[in-house]
Amino acid sequence: MAAENKKFKNFLAVSIFFWFLCLTFSASAHKISIRGVVYGKNTNTPLPGATVQLLNTPKISTTDNFGVYIFTDLADGAYELQISYLGYVQSRTTVEVSSITPTKVVTHLEPGNLQLSEVAVSATQDKPLNIISAVDLQMRPLQNSQEILRFIPGLVIAQHAGGGKAEQIFLRGFDIDHGTDMNLTADGMPVNMVSHAHGQGYSDLHFLIPETIQAVDFGKGPYQANKGNFATAGYADFRTRTALDKNSLKLEAGRFDNYRALGMFNVLGPAARQNHQNAYVAAEYLFSNGYFDLPQDLNRFNVLGRYQVIINDKTIINASLSAFRSNWGASGQIPERAVKQGLISRFGAIDSSEGGSTARYNATVSLERMLAHDAVLKNQLYLIKYDFDLYSNFTLFLNDPVNGDEIRQREKRTIYGYQGNLEKEFSLLGKPLRSDIGLGLRYDDVNGSELSRNRNQTFLAPVQKGNINEANAFAYVSETWELSPRLSVNAALRFDQFYFKYQNLLPNDTLATVLKANRHRLSPKLNISYALSPAVQVYLNTGQGFHSNDARVSVQPNARGILPKATGTDLGFTFKPFDRLFMNAALWFLDLEQELVYVGDEGIVEPSGKTRRYGLNFSARYQLTNNLFADADVNLAKPRARHTDAGAYYIPLAPTATSVGGFTYQTPNKFRGSLRYRYVADRPANEDYSLTADGYFLLDAVAAYTVKKLEFKISAENLLNQEWKEAQFETESRLRHETEPVTEINFTPGSPFFIKAGITYSF
Repeated sequence: MAAENKKFKNFLAVSIFFWFLCLTFSASAHKISIRGVVYGKNTNTPLPGATVQLLNTPKISTTDNFGVYIFTDLADGAYELQISYLGYVQSRTTVEVSSITPTKVVTHLEPGNLQLSEVAVSATQDKPLNIISAVDLQMRPLQNSQEILRFIPGLVIAQHAGGGKAEQIFLRGFDIDHGTDMNLTADGMPVNMVSHAHGQGYSDLHFLIPETIQAVDFGKGPYQANKGNFATAGYADFRTRTALDKNSLKLEAGRFDNYRALGMFNVLGPAARQNHQNAYVAAEYLFSNGYFDLPQDLNRFNVLGRYQVIINDKTIINASLSAFRSNWGASGQIPERAVKQGLISRFGAIDSSEGGSTARYNATVSLERMLAHDAVLKNQLYLIKYDFDLYSNFTLFLNDPVNGDEIRQREKRTIYGYQGNLEKEFSLLGKPLRSDIGLGLRYDDVNGSELSRNRNQTFLAPVQKGNINEANAFAYVSETWELSPRLSVNAALRFDQFYFKYQNLLPNDTLATVLKANRHRLSPKLNISYALSPAVQVYLNTGQGFHSNDARVSVQPNARGILPKATGTDLGFTFKPFDRLFMNAALWFLDLEQELVYVGDEGIVEPSGKTRRYGLNFSARYQLTNNLFADADVNLAKPRARHTDAGAYYIPLAPTATSVGGFTYQTPNKFRGSLRYRYVADRPANEDYSLTADGYFLLDAVAAYTVKKLEFKISAENLLNQEWKEAQFETESRLRHETEPVTEINFTPGSPFFIKAGITYSF
């Protein structure tokens, strides 16, 4: 412990020393010629990520969180400035540059129709897929919180225990379960729950109200220095709106007793907006019985309050409070034979007492301040309270022929966190060097993490119960060197230190009362981007990441693979052959030191073997006319276990081919509609591919029409009314009348044809 703490302190010391070294020698190397800020006209809030170009030059810049952009070392004269932001009217203006004082430009962009011509390709765009995500957010109406994840190209989700449980996630040849290999955050707060009662990395996004989502920052692979635990297949950070354009009330109703109400209201008036203050409250209530024979009685309530103020254009304060509660019943995963024998329908249940409840309360505040020489310092604090209670029955009557195998998993958790970073642009050998240094701490205090045997939600016997304390301290240095307007190189190093403690609360147990462990991980990254032309960008991303193991496994004597390493490479290109076509493609490779396999019936996470995955991603967005868009994402993967017996190297449920796409039509402030498909190919359900998880092809549609202050919308899922399986597992189970267990596919059926109508009043 002492040796590892010393390593951590040494790393921090080197980071701080490097920062001050750069500050001393390079702070005044660049002379600012143009300094501008971009705001949205309706909300008077900064527009981060806007593209700013000096036409007829290779220079491109993007706005930061303050909406600020700069151009340095320009010769005196007139320049034409073009500012683009998706969903806003493009702005062009001529500015005069003088060597005496910097030229200051303030721009307020007006909302407008989406135009793909506004998307630029450059070496400074280090996450090209985020451009696609921004396009999708404009083109695809959100239906529910689950669909937020589907905005990430190549990501597939599945629900398998009622509408209140977190979705199963699939990406890049991974069955991520509920989050073992994808880092998920919301407004910088963690979503993944370490050492969770149901499974490592459990990530429930239902606390997000879909209409409050403004952007999704995401990436694939372990290449971002500011993303640590679980960021192997990728990461996603969901960012809520800083302000509302209008107040709104929404009512929705659909098949299967599906009802939803939403209200979003500005709290402050126009005068406050002129002083860069915005505050709003959003609240959502959802009820659904679902399409199962057993009504799931899903109740969900969300409320979010958010406040932002900008002080003297140099300090941004963001604060938010949110609350979420949900309870539901579930039909679980049913054996294929039970349906074939006519014991139940494909929408039936064997154990009618499955279901659960959960709650999450979030509080966060961040302060972002612009320091001297345009350095930016950001600090964020957050506090999360979380409750979870789940009843499941995976194996039916396999272990207990009398009472059945129902289990209860529950916990109460408090998460305390801090993260901060300092960003500054220097000059190295006369070339811009952007430095980002960050550090943080997350501490999870879990009380009463429990696994018990139950019957009809009545306690029978304990299996596991304890308290968990887990801490993750981290620090990173990320340096991006713009060697030319075409070539950019990013090198980074991240350090993570973990501390695990498990207190066993079972009486008369052979396990020690208190067990502890600690580990650390260094993760290097190297990313190179080169613009072959104004229309073609090539990038090479390489790096290492990791996922942590469950504390109950990590504290065991001689435990191995507590922080299994992932090593990945992406070789890709972004291509814009003409204004209205945008494409991205990547060949990728990812090695994992160890898989994590969750054994639900025993409530433990078991280490598995080494794996290797490689594949191809392709995404395209095409604007056929001013109002009609087409898009497609195709994702191929070959996932394999390493060092296994011949023929037993398949990774169960890992997707090998997926695709989504469709057409979207929208006119300014009137009509919008979309027709979309979802496709998942057949894939192995076990290691030797003796069982197959069936694929599916689905069609969904949305149409909306706006008349003055009213919007009428109708949405439909599974237009062809396909019989499909949303979730599938190889499971050894036994029915009540059976004398011997059977291993086969147990599944949760996907939704039949579903239609929903809604009306929104904006004012």
